[in-house]
Amino acid sequence: MDITLYAIPIFVALMAAEYLYGRSTGRNTYRLNDTLSSLGQALLSQALAVCTPIFQIGFYILVFTHGPQLVAHDFWSHGYGILLAIVLYDFTDYWLHRVAHECNFFWAAHVVHHQSQYFNFSTALRQESLYPIVGCVFFLPMALLGVPPGTYALAGIVVLFYQFWVHTEHIGKLGWFDLVFTSPSNHRVHHSINPQYIDKNYGSILIIWDRLFGTFMPETEPCRYGTVVPLNSWSPVRSLLFVYADIAGKIRAAQTLGDRLRILYKYPGWPSITRPDTMTTDQIRYDPPASGPAAAWATFCFLLAGSMTLALLWYADTAGYTLRFLALAAILLVLFASGRLLSGKAA
Repeated sequence: MDITLYAIPIFVALMAAEYLYGRSTGRNTYRLNDTLSSLGQALLSQALAVCTPIFQIGFYILVFTHGPQLVAHDFWSHGYGILLAIVLYDFTDYWLHRVAHECNFFWAAHVVHHQSQYFNFSTALRQESLYPIVGCVFFLPMALLGVPPGTYALAGIVVLFYQFWVHTEHIGKLGWFDLVFTSPSNHRVHHSINPQYIDKNYGSILIIWDRLFGTFMPETEPCRYGTVVPLNSWSPVRSLLFVYADIAGKIRAAQTLGDRLRILYKYPGWPSITRPDTMTTDQIRYDPPASGPAAAWATFCFLLAGSMTLALLWYADTAGYTLRFLALAAILLVLFASGRLLSGKAA
């Protein structure tokens, strides 16, 4: 958690620089309501991680401790071992990311990251609170290989932090770099709802996984962002549960056990559509009017939630789980109030 705390000022400075650059060039990609919504999800993801370390690292330590550890521990302490661990994490993350787009159950946890209809550095911080919980099993093979928990955690941080800079519209194509690494151009495609771009470019650091496994698509036309079925809400609760609610409704309506199971593992939207890329993706950006005082109070609520989250992270090692979950509930409630204000409703 300490690394996250130290990184926050850097993230804030880079977002401010991107905003100022966009304003100076007439290409501003920020809206207050969308930015507060995205950063609110960042706060929730950090707060929930403090409450659920068993999924973040606990299961990994358990498998590492009791598994075969196929590669000697010393190997991973060298520079080349750490580099290989990062590549292994990136490879594993490619498959988790791909499954999260092609399987409804995992998409329900991952969709939060894609709900913004804008694309900027704040979108990078729009992290999914439930994604590490449902996806932790994908990384357990690294424990069986003998990658120590500390090295595993370092690899995860490197992969996560790398992805920050690729969430921008202000960096164009980068030539050969786009062919090997995930770049802003490649990642714009991934976040796009243009029909030909859907379910493409899953790589976190290396785009070569997409080129090897047939999911690569270069950027050839301007991108439209968001999700095929738009959220149209600033509520953090609706954001987290939007797809889960849809899944629950479809399971209740299904006539057979087989269909109930298919709703969980088939592609998002099944059975109402043939494929996501067959749907119309022309959308009006969600931007309900909110008065100046409402926006100011919403910003105050966000800053309050941010202060609470920073305190939770700072004292995480000494706080009991009852206090952690109470803090999480309070943060969620304050962010809910912020979302109501941004929607033009009384909190």
